Amino acid sequence: MRRAAVLGSPIAHSLSPVLHRAAYADLGLDHWSYDRFDVDEAALPGFIEGLDASWAGLSLTMPLKRAIIPLLDGVSDTAASVEAVNTVVLAEDGRRTGDNTDIPGMIAALRERGVEKVESAAILGAGATASSALAALAEICTGPVTAFVRSSARAGEMRAWGERLGVDVRIADWADAAEALHAPLVIATTPAGTTDALAAAVPDRPGTLFDVLYEPWPTVLATRWSAVGGPLVGGLDLLVHQAVLQVEQMTGCAAAPLAVMRAAGERALAGRPEY
Repeated sequence: MRRAAVLGSPIAHSLSPVLHRAAYADLGLDHWSYDRFDVDEAALPGFIEGLDASWAGLSLTMPLKRAIIPLLDGVSDTAASVEAVNTVVLAEDGRRTGDNTDIPGMIAALRERGVEKVESAAILGAGATASSALAALAEICTGPVTAFVRSSARAGEMRAWGERLGVDVRIADWADAAEALHAPLVIATTPAGTTDALAAAVPDRPGTLFDVLYEPWPTVLATRWSAVGGPLVGGLDLLVHQAVLQVEQMTGCAAAPLAVMRAAGERALAGRPEY
């Protein structure tokens, strides 16, 4: 048997087992299993040390993306750029290597919707996901990125990430967040409900909205965006694309089944028995 799992706290809501198991079934990997474990920062070192040779990989969610780094033998440049690891590949010789598939997952999700390059962009929020969004924008945005934030501390963090990633980050107050909706690309990284009040301000001809939430979906903002014909990228798109990369890294398979994994995720979110 080969084992993999997603770790985090809380973790019961995670769709990762649904996506990875669907991939294993489609690829004929009958000897592979994928589970979820509620592990916090304090318990993480003990969990990692307890892994045996049957383990092939781990997915990490909050609050472990940074806490895992000191426990690894190596980290990819992508993960190092945002100091966040969401993927660990466990080699047969015991070496633990960390990567971040959120960043290329964001880029792939946007490209799937035809967004290859943008002249400018706006980010709603300034948390951990916003730093990954900045790293993705470093690859596809040729001009400034405006971050709409609530506090001066968050503003400082976003400026620092911009300098580190080579992105021209400009800071705006959350009170003016409606202005973000006129950008060619808007990435919403805030918790559920935070952007609901902005729906009334969606322009008649909006650019692309990338709302990283997948539950509840669609969000109020996404519903309005779609209603006026704006291109929309959702949290499930991100989740599936980053999971595809995880499956490929952990199993060594050349191409994980994107469509199969997305369909499994959609069934799960619809509340069907498969979940």
